[in-house]
Amino acid sequence: MNDHRTSGGPDIAELLLPKSRRKPRIGLVAGGLGTYWPQFPELLPQLQESARYVSDRFQNMDADVIDAGFISDAHDGAKAAERLRGADCDLIVLYLTTYLTSSMVLPIAQRSHAPVLVIDLQPTEKMDHAAFDTGAWLAYCGQCPVPEVGNVFRRAGIPFRSVSGWLRQESAWRRIGRWINAAHVRAALRHARHGLMGHLYPGMLDVSTDLTLLSTTFGSHVEVLEFDDLRQRVEAVTSTEAAGRMDLARQVFNIDDSVIDDDFIWGARVSVGLDRLVQDFELDSLAYYHRGLDGEQHERLAAGMILGASFLTARGIPTTGEYELRTTLAQLVTHVVGAGGSFCEIQALNFEDGVVEMGHDGPAHLAVSSREPLLRGLGLYHGKRGWGVSVEFDVRPGPVTLLGLGQDPDGSLAFVASEGTVVTGSVLEIGNTTSRVDFQRDPGEWVDDWSATGVGHHWSLSLGHRSDDYEAAASLLGIEYRRV
Repeated sequence: MNDHRTSGGPDIAELLLPKSRRKPRIGLVAGGLGTYWPQFPELLPQLQESARYVSDRFQNMDADVIDAGFISDAHDGAKAAERLRGADCDLIVLYLTTYLTSSMVLPIAQRSHAPVLVIDLQPTEKMDHAAFDTGAWLAYCGQCPVPEVGNVFRRAGIPFRSVSGWLRQESAWRRIGRWINAAHVRAALRHARHGLMGHLYPGMLDVSTDLTLLSTTFGSHVEVLEFDDLRQRVEAVTSTEAAGRMDLARQVFNIDDSVIDDDFIWGARVSVGLDRLVQDFELDSLAYYHRGLDGEQHERLAAGMILGASFLTARGIPTTGEYELRTTLAQLVTHVVGAGGSFCEIQALNFEDGVVEMGHDGPAHLAVSSREPLLRGLGLYHGKRGWGVSVEFDVRPGPVTLLGLGQDPDGSLAFVASEGTVVTGSVLEIGNTTSRVDFQRDPGEWVDDWSATGVGHHWSLSLGHRSDDYEAAASLLGIEYRRV
């Protein structure tokens, strides 16, 4: 959640403490060919100074940097490989300061068991040809081994990624920053604990997910929960705790006149119980569904989730209904890169305005709200049993990116993304989070192309044009990426 304030209200981050996560670990190695050092005595100090600048830049990227130093030959490369092998890095960055041999860096890529990014950043925009000798030229020769390294990586079956530029070129550092964002995603998913509570939403075949697949693909753990795990914790909530949660809701939401006091109190109690459930099982996300029958306890628990789920989602613990584990994971990805991320589906098409109307009932990420969110009372949830309070707001106008987690016939997972722009206009006021997204094309054609990707019924709607971040994350995670 990024510095979001409700309209005229308090800072949400001050009210809802963001979840703390393990920072990504970035392994950094700089190097050049040691044969040059005695030939050109001024070269190595210059390259080492550049390496210190690069290390300092990485230290300021909200990551834990393991700097394995400067390597000059294959022996140094092997030592750096051993150091990084034990560091459990989320990304290895190889800084090619001048020409070096591929034999120096291949062991690092092979032994570290982490994805690798090659960077080559020459000292300035261009050489001074009239003043430069061979030694000065060699400081600009970091690009020289890039094709060599790319060839050897391909032959070794190692995915190749690179950023070429000059040392203080901010556009190059923005490209590097995308890979650091991707490392944040990889770190979050490798160590994530996803809660799954209840049972599949009947009939939605796309929602079914092989739980082992998340562990084998990302390293995540799925904790299977019962609604009784929540029931027990809700029963222990005191009246004082429920009243405190209602006070919190009044600070965050505009409470609509349609909200019934008993439903508000119940939503507050469930919210406190949800916080305890998430804490006790150390969850990073939670997907849930329970069909229910005639107002029985589990039906009431499921119907009372929306307030607490919205609070958790705002804190960076996506909590969504319909047993949508894969979409909850997509929401975690979009949150980790700082783009919010709300549970979303297609609601209707407006061919006159050229927009796709999308959103969902239930939990929403408060960071994407354009105004003070509304808590509305609903006597009936469409397509589901139960009643209670629901969250409603408009997504703030401007660029957005959709991210879904699709699945292919062989079971493999893929990131699916599409960039658009939220535009203002009339929307339904039925207790849903709603947005009007302009994809600069016929809405029906967009739906056809989007649906053909295998994305599924739901996805995460995030702020900003972030497809480059999501494509980089897919690369580090080793999954397919599709963009509409």
